[in-house]
Amino acid sequence: MDGHPGSTPDTVTVRWCTTDGDERRKAHALLLRTAAELLRVPSSEIWLEHEPGGRPYLGGAGAGLSVSLAHARGTLAVALTSKVPVGIDVEVVRALRAETLARTWLHPAEAEWVSALAEPERAAAFLWLWTQKESVGKALGQGLRRGGMSRRMPLAQQWPPDTVLVPRPLPGAEHLVSSAVLLGGGRYVLGLALQGGSPDGAVGDHPVQVRRVDLDAVT
Repeated sequence: MDGHPGSTPDTVTVRWCTTDGDERRKAHALLLRTAAELLRVPSSEIWLEHEPGGRPYLGGAGAGLSVSLAHARGTLAVALTSKVPVGIDVEVVRALRAETLARTWLHPAEAEWVSALAEPERAAAFLWLWTQKESVGKALGQGLRRGGMSRRMPLAQQWPPDTVLVPRPLPGAEHLVSSAVLLGGGRYVLGLALQGGSPDGAVGDHPVQVRRVDLDAVT
């Protein structure tokens, strides 16, 4: 994060944890705490606000950061960077009619990819794509409107996917990159996306640092 003490230029900082409830409040608290640690300022100097469309942003000392947060039942995650708009999403892996959902909501190439996997793997694979679509929508500041579900995501080159989160360009949309990763022994899926911020729309190389934090640090 260029220009901020306690951070590395261009790094996307991702923090996540599990919880037994109150996910929304704890996600807000984790976002503020992480921003304060990166900037090396008291958390009282940073506050959370929202644009009319719902996208979060930081005020005070955190005004130079691009942020996103997400929560699902029992888990939450935040992302921060200073270079380009960022989006994050998290889902709990659970039983789904994944093949039917994929054919209903996803691009045909994505649905075919999900269907080609063994049946026990399909729910996680569907959510692996879904979290990326949600993250891209957040990075763009428009959610899943304007064809967000039909926007193609980069497919995993192997399954299970890599354990390192390395965003790749979206097919036909080089100004956007995304990826997802399985966390917590495969119990959760975390998706991340970045939107290009340079004059030519390129996103560039942004290393992603993902770390699980202790819930006691959030409450």
